[in-house]
Amino acid sequence: MPRSVRLVPMVIACVLALALSACTGSGARSTSGGSGLGDPYFPKAGNGGYDVTHYDLTLAYTPGAPELTGTATITARATAELSSFDLDFKGMTVESLTVGGRDARWTRRGQELTVRPSSALRKGRTFETTVRYSGVPGAITDPDGSEEGWLRTADGAVALGEPVGSMAWFPGNDHPSDKATYDIAITVPKGLQAVSNGELRAETTSNSRTTYRWRTAQPMATYLATVAIGHYDITRTTTGDGLPVYVAVDPHEAAAGRKALARLPEIMEWEEYNFGPYPFSSTGAIVDRRGDAGYALETQNRPFFPGAPDTVLLVHELAHQWYGDSVTPRTWRDMWLNEGFATYAEWLWDEDHDGDTAQETFDALYDGTYFDDPAESEAVWAFPPARPSSAAHISDSPVYERGAMVLHKIRQTVGDARFYDIVQGWAAAHRHGTADTADFTAYVERMAPGKDFGGIWRDWLYGDGKPAHA
Repeated sequence: MPRSVRLVPMVIACVLALALSACTGSGARSTSGGSGLGDPYFPKAGNGGYDVTHYDLTLAYTPGAPELTGTATITARATAELSSFDLDFKGMTVESLTVGGRDARWTRRGQELTVRPSSALRKGRTFETTVRYSGVPGAITDPDGSEEGWLRTADGAVALGEPVGSMAWFPGNDHPSDKATYDIAITVPKGLQAVSNGELRAETTSNSRTTYRWRTAQPMATYLATVAIGHYDITRTTTGDGLPVYVAVDPHEAAAGRKALARLPEIMEWEEYNFGPYPFSSTGAIVDRRGDAGYALETQNRPFFPGAPDTVLLVHELAHQWYGDSVTPRTWRDMWLNEGFATYAEWLWDEDHDGDTAQETFDALYDGTYFDDPAESEAVWAFPPARPSSAAHISDSPVYERGAMVLHKIRQTVGDARFYDIVQGWAAAHRHGTADTADFTAYVERMAPGKDFGGIWRDWLYGDGKPAHA
């Protein structure tokens, strides 16, 4: 039987290849997706081999007995032939895991949850991974000493993710380069509220527990996902052009925050005028009492504040909805594209509302008179905004203030009309996407042909120390 004779070595080869996780039935070699994307500052963040398109998270939490139970269904597309792939997930216990509805093997090491499907995944295939888990979620201490992850508040908890905190409360591809849509359902004791990103789709109560179902239809990076659980005064309004505004404020902060939050529709109108159409389907804010979280964060749709914000801080975090949330940094080296823009939004707000002009703010920073503390003045020049010195410094002054100074130098070079074309065009060109510093400098040069930006890039964006001339 010649045909059988010829098939024997093929079968043996395929069995051997399967044992080595290299036979996919298509003749292509399958591989591990790999742990980490090699980010310059967080090399283990994210994973290779797939692109997440949607997260469906079902969570339950009781503040008095702080165990979180969760089911995460992750829809992704394989970008390579995969015998295994990793998810970022730190802490808590994995109870079961399936890929495509079939049980899969997994191992854990540090933040890496390595998944081995029952059969290899073909390149281009869309697949679902479902992880059921439980435990007491914790905080992650950043290189700069701040905490993120699942943080306790006076009457509940808040989940904050910048830069790598989301892996403390759900498994995923925890890197800003991989954005996805979200459905998040949170069940809490009746009487508490659970606020998240996007829009509230349903609120149902049964057996003394209430489930809130939130949907984020526009792509979102993992670090921008949030859940806030506690007692909140909820205000639902709209802006002048009908955009839904959902604001959740801890009752203890309501009086202090009323004045600034009342200006939210006005701020949104001003930012749309300056930065272009708002990129999302709702806006708002979450204001909690000061707990373990000691910083504001531009969580998508509604920024988080650990206490009542002032107007300038509200301007800053809402500006991030364009710069950071919609146009998201491709790596954590590109943080200045978030913070430089949001800081410059503060300068522009002051300029338009009887405060210092952006030029006066720029001059004060350059002259060392902006900060009362000389050490803070010197810190502006500690490193170039496009090259933070380490992961511990991606949120330092050069990223914020000197990043804003780069934008002001561009404005000086091109004039106001072209400058606003640039900032609006940048937000439109990369809407709901990711971009890096090289993308931005190339975009600026295309938008202003004939202008010389070489000195700005060399001295202000990438240069060490204080530039010789303002």
